Amino acid sequence: MRLRIVAVGRLKAGPERELVDRYLDRAAKSGRALGFTRLDSREYAESRAARSDDRRAEEAAAILADLEPGAALVALDETGRGLSSEDFSRWIAARRDAGCGDLVMAIGGPDGHGSAVRTRADLTLAFGVMTWPHQMVRLMLAEQIYRAMTILSGHPYHRA
Repeated sequence: MRLRIVAVGRLKAGPERELVDRYLDRAAKSGRALGFTRLDSREYAESRAARSDDRRAEEAAAILADLEPGAALVALDETGRGLSSEDFSRWIAARRDAGCGDLVMAIGGPDGHGSAVRTRADLTLAFGVMTWPHQMVRLMLAEQIYRAMTILSGHPYHRA
């Protein structure tokens, strides 16, 4: 299964980018033995539409246009469900075991996700009820993907 993080907005060079890259590299290396063939990320430009509803709709259309048929979609959204790291890893493994070829985890722009992404999502996930900067969400997601790989492989990185 291929894993992809898609995000509206650019993650500039700096410590956050370095940590995201480090966790994604670790996850990719750990995931190969677990049936995860590729882990990558893609960034989309923020919409320049004047109205927030229009911005959300344009950004959602860009994200959805790139989804492979049958891809599972996780929308990170403050209204989503909170999962433990163990439950998140089991959710990912269940998609893999069901033969899902692509798992896409989407981070919206400053205005959040358009309704089309939230409607299409197989899981709407929240990292708590607080609002987080997008670069921090990307970092936390990359770390949780790596943590999921370690949980699935029985590695001691995750100590419950």
